[in-house]
Amino acid sequence: MAVQTGLGEPRGPWYVSPELDPDGRGGWPGGGPDGTSRRRRRPGPVVAALAVVALSTVSGALAGGWVAGRDGGVGPAAASAAPVPAELVTAAERTVPGVVSVMVGGAGGASATGSGFAIDDEQHIVTNDHILAKGGGGRVTVEMPDGRRFPAEVVGREPGSDLAVLKVPPSAGLTALPLAKPGTTRVGEPVLAVGSPLGLTGTVTAGIVSALNRQVRLGSGRHTAVQTDASINPGNSGGPLVNARGEVVGVNTAIATIDGSGSIGIGFAIPIDQVRRTADTIIGKGG
Repeated sequence: MAVQTGLGEPRGPWYVSPELDPDGRGGWPGGGPDGTSRRRRRPGPVVAALAVVALSTVSGALAGGWVAGRDGGVGPAAASAAPVPAELVTAAERTVPGVVSVMVGGAGGASATGSGFAIDDEQHIVTNDHILAKGGGGRVTVEMPDGRRFPAEVVGREPGSDLAVLKVPPSAGLTALPLAKPGTTRVGEPVLAVGSPLGLTGTVTAGIVSALNRQVRLGSGRHTAVQTDASINPGNSGGPLVNARGEVVGVNTAIATIDGSGSIGIGFAIPIDQVRRTADTIIGKGG
């Protein structure tokens, strides 16, 4: 059984434990909460690290083949999955049409992919800033749920909160997703993470809100986040976390991993109240 012994060396947006140093001990001897240490240590056999969610460079075809080729796509997790509440099926039907794939190509071969969603009827799209940063600030292309692709204008970026706003032409016809009212999200309520993990567009995973006000370092600052156990993997970043009513409660941003192995049921989303404030400011300045 895997035992979480520490947070390892943080990468990208990461979770800052108030109790564990990078080696899993109390306090931060010889270093600080950013994961630095005066003495370099060899990583243990089981190291918990946080990975940026959206920086998938794997094509959908490759990822699809890998998934399908593993025991027919059925494993212990699938066998033990609980039935999905009927209201989540309706929420998924309402959400998927407003979620897009974000592809960024920069100079020198730099590239990144992630997810995003329409926040208003003017075709503004919210996503994560680290997707644009990883792509080297190159050309941004958005793929619609129906497969159409459009060049996207970068309206504005806010690295401190790891949020960015894009805009596509009116012909894209994206459906804006409703936003949950601030303060209405509750621990234990069912949620869906929607996005393009590993290039698999329109992927929906279910879980619950595991915790609120979790301290996470996003971009250049520390913020509170919504913690969820809905499966979030590379490519999900920038996509919405929605409740059973189809309302966006957060933007999926980071995950915890053990030995970098992918989702272990600990994911983090930027709360919708912060997303709303940041997006309004960006759109007000540039749109």
